[in-house]
Amino acid sequence: MLQRVQTIFMTIAAIAMILMLFFPVWEKSDGQFEAEKREYAIMDAFQLRYEQHITETGEIQLLGTQDTFLISIGGVLAALVMLFSVTRYKNRMTQVKLNALFSLITAATLVGIYLYISKANALFDPTVQGTFLIGFYLPIVAMLNNFLANRFIRKDEQLVKSADRIR
Repeated sequence: MLQRVQTIFMTIAAIAMILMLFFPVWEKSDGQFEAEKREYAIMDAFQLRYEQHITETGEIQLLGTQDTFLISIGGVLAALVMLFSVTRYKNRMTQVKLNALFSLITAATLVGIYLYISKANALFDPTVQGTFLIGFYLPIVAMLNNFLANRFIRKDEQLVKSADRIR
């Protein structure tokens, strides 16, 4: 029964985790637009880039990169678990367990994002905080959809159990 409402929530959660791979997660700038040199850092699911923009020449000088592939592995793994959970519609308790695994992987991905950001904040001017971008909020959207899906799965399970008692 793929037409259940929890299937929609689980699909949205999987799509949100996949989209996280394509959007930037965090950025930070030194905020000096009139200065000769601007420092800029941006992080996505695959790497953190630290650049220096030279305003006179328009040149961008790459000062360093750091791989953040663990975030992308977490996003892909979470999406695969959720898509597998969608196909387990005949066994609702298995779906609940897979959705709990999804929540665990997504939470670990968010912790990884936070750890990378805390390291990147120290690159330049620690008093200026960076900005969270859409890639940071997509795992949160995925977790909310997972919560709603679990709620409807449990509701279905209670309905089936109550129908079994009536017979």
